[in-house]
Amino acid sequence: MEEDDVTIREQNFHSQVREYIICFLLFAVLYIVSYCIITRYKWKSDDHEDEDAVVNRISLYLCTFTLAVSGGAVFLLPFSIISNEILLSFPRNYYIQWLNGSLIHGLWNLVSLFSNLCLFVLMPFAYFFLESEGFAGSKKGIRARILETFVMLFLLALLILGIVWVASALIDNDAASMESLYDLWEFYLPYLYSCISLMGGLLLLMCTPVGLSRMFTVMGQLLVKPTILEDLDEQIYCIHLQEEALQRRLNGSSSHTYIRGGFTHQLSKELDNIRNQRNKLERRKKASGWEKNLLYPIVMLILLTGTTISVIMVALNILYLLVDETAMPMGSTDRGIGNTSLSTFGVAQAVLEIVLMFYLMVSSVVGFYSLRLFEGLTPRKDDTTMTTIIGCCVSILVLSSALPVMSRTLGITRFDLLGDFGRFNWLGNFYIVLSYNFLFAVVTTLCLVRKFTSAVREELLKALGLDKLQLSNSPTDPESGKLSANGHQKTL
Repeated sequence: MEEDDVTIREQNFHSQVREYIICFLLFAVLYIVSYCIITRYKWKSDDHEDEDAVVNRISLYLCTFTLAVSGGAVFLLPFSIISNEILLSFPRNYYIQWLNGSLIHGLWNLVSLFSNLCLFVLMPFAYFFLESEGFAGSKKGIRARILETFVMLFLLALLILGIVWVASALIDNDAASMESLYDLWEFYLPYLYSCISLMGGLLLLMCTPVGLSRMFTVMGQLLVKPTILEDLDEQIYCIHLQEEALQRRLNGSSSHTYIRGGFTHQLSKELDNIRNQRNKLERRKKASGWEKNLLYPIVMLILLTGTTISVIMVALNILYLLVDETAMPMGSTDRGIGNTSLSTFGVAQAVLEIVLMFYLMVSSVVGFYSLRLFEGLTPRKDDTTMTTIIGCCVSILVLSSALPVMSRTLGITRFDLLGDFGRFNWLGNFYIVLSYNFLFAVVTTLCLVRKFTSAVREELLKALGLDKLQLSNSPTDPESGKLSANGHQKTL
């Protein structure tokens, strides 16, 4: 009997060690990828080792950790779905016994814990540490900056706890809720993270429809569009004339010292834009026939199909919410991993759900940086400050943490939300969930209709040559040196 107990304890010990090793390896891969991404966009500073360099390096490591946690939140639900289908297909396979419910639940709990840690501790610390200089009168150095950072974190914690305390007291005024106000671990942190998840869900609701329509423009810039009733040779000729005119003006301005430097900088910027347009036209001219006439329509069709399927699934989920209360995110029960399939059509539907989730995440990021409010956070290669990187990491963390909740709320998947992700209070509110689905479907449809009607109108004007009519008739500054549509330089 004792030998059996020892064997069970040994098995549990080895299972826990195996889970820790798997979690560490997965996080190590995400951390390396995140580090490569951040260093690609981070501003390249001098190699001189000083106090600011140490602070920037510490902030870089914290941002890398946060971005890795964001990646884990994005892959969390797809990994759980595909693991469930694998365990159903191969229930007794020896080589996949490590893929069990304990590992999945552990990953959900770790992602939830690290998300809270990054959002409320690491990212505020990185920002305050980066902006700190030490208190007035104290000796300058790393210790003084760390002391100031911890003081600012303490004040920020008091402020946030006070806001949460007042908000919860106003919302729930009964005796039980008032007693729970003094429970920090069991009430404050889940309630605070629930509020953050609601904000992330609303941010996704705002960014995803914009990103779904913006994706067509982004892919149109990356791919070569078909040439329909366009004379590329004439356009390249006009661009060449514009480039030569701007080059002559730039050479003339550089020879005169009395001309302001701002004017020369503006000419250089215009010349760079003209050269970029010329490169794009030459790329379109050199592109093969299959790339112009086959690849572009296929990609556009895939994007349109993915967006249409997403809207249809959300519309069906609205009907399920009206007739079946189990469609609520809080109404689902934990069926366990590998017991039953949550997809009607098995592996094919599971793969479709995973593709749609990644598509929605990419669209939300594209939509986020397309909004005017967040354009300043757009990262640029080798020219992004650490403050901007911190803002980007926090934004992506909020979006990625809300992705599993949004996917379950919209009915993209029926997989249960595990860990603290399923404990959010607002998920049990029928009117919030129904309104969320309805707004997503309506706003996405309106964005797509507006996008395609404007795109079709522009392409028709371009094909008929009417887009040049406004350019040729519009007056230009005689000193600007711009060219008319027929390719001749205006009189200077």
